[in-house]
Amino acid sequence: MKDEWVLVTGGTGFIAQHCMLALLAAGYRVRTTVRSLAREGEVRAHLKTGGAEPGERLGFVAADLGSDSGWADAVAGCGYVMHGASPTPSGDQTREEDWIGPAVDGNLRVLRAARDAGVKRVVLTSAFGAIGVGHKPGHRRPFDETDWSDLTGDVAPYQKSKTLSERASWDFIAREGNGLELASVNPVAVYGPALGVDFSHSIRLISNMLEGQPGCLNVNSCCVDVRDVADLHLRAMIDPAAKGERFLATSGKSMWMIEVAELLRERFGKAAEKVSTQVWPDEQVRIAGETNEQLKGVVPLLNYDMSASGEKAERLLGWAPRPKEEAIVASAESLIRLGLLRN
Repeated sequence: MKDEWVLVTGGTGFIAQHCMLALLAAGYRVRTTVRSLAREGEVRAHLKTGGAEPGERLGFVAADLGSDSGWADAVAGCGYVMHGASPTPSGDQTREEDWIGPAVDGNLRVLRAARDAGVKRVVLTSAFGAIGVGHKPGHRRPFDETDWSDLTGDVAPYQKSKTLSERASWDFIAREGNGLELASVNPVAVYGPALGVDFSHSIRLISNMLEGQPGCLNVNSCCVDVRDVADLHLRAMIDPAAKGERFLATSGKSMWMIEVAELLRERFGKAAEKVSTQVWPDEQVRIAGETNEQLKGVVPLLNYDMSASGEKAERLLGWAPRPKEEAIVASAESLIRLGLLRN
């Protein structure tokens, strides 16, 4: 039924805002949570950049994943929930427990509220990080939805939090869901049009390249456009076939960072003149990773095959993502158009 309310958690998030655009375009009313209502103007401005001015068809509720406050109001009267909000520790909070506990508790808090309010289905925004990391050499490729990240391997706290919080969500549904349905969407590296200064970590890679980052790491990943991620959320929300299923959101074959750099140089000419097509030697990255926290997280991914398949979503839900190259080009175009690059 169109015109009903759908809750999208974490309304300042990049994927969440594209989900809101997709829902509004499909005729739904959208309610979203923000930690502070002071950010309503910013969210509305980003949606306007994306072509939507929903007025009263968009509502806001203040709610934080770390507290029960506000969640009953957020889910009240909603037929569906798209839950993508996830706590992101900052500053000195780099211990695993700063990531894992809040992520698990946050998911359970939203699921409990949705169940108690009579919501039909929750679509959880999980991640490739819950599927394809930590695996021993010899594990088959491409990864698919039957895979779970191997937490006995070298897994970063963020990826561990995504794995454990998704597992906890499925366990909750099985044990005490009381008829609440769940589907998960697990995106790979998310590209596509930025709507403002808050965009995905993957688009940060594009901006770093365009701003003259010195060289590329020997890392590959699959890619997907955020508009297709939003479309998959919508399909997973309403299609009966999505009940109880996980869906990898990915388009085409994995790309190496050097291939992304070469694509930007080819498509953007002068605007991409600072993009380096040098590859950093792995050993150099490993040494730098001993003192650089950011590079330390990359070391386990050097030369690690991240191939993943989106066949299930295409077959079961009729999902048809655009080519990965189009997603990367759309990222760069939006960064240039919105003036988001540092000179």
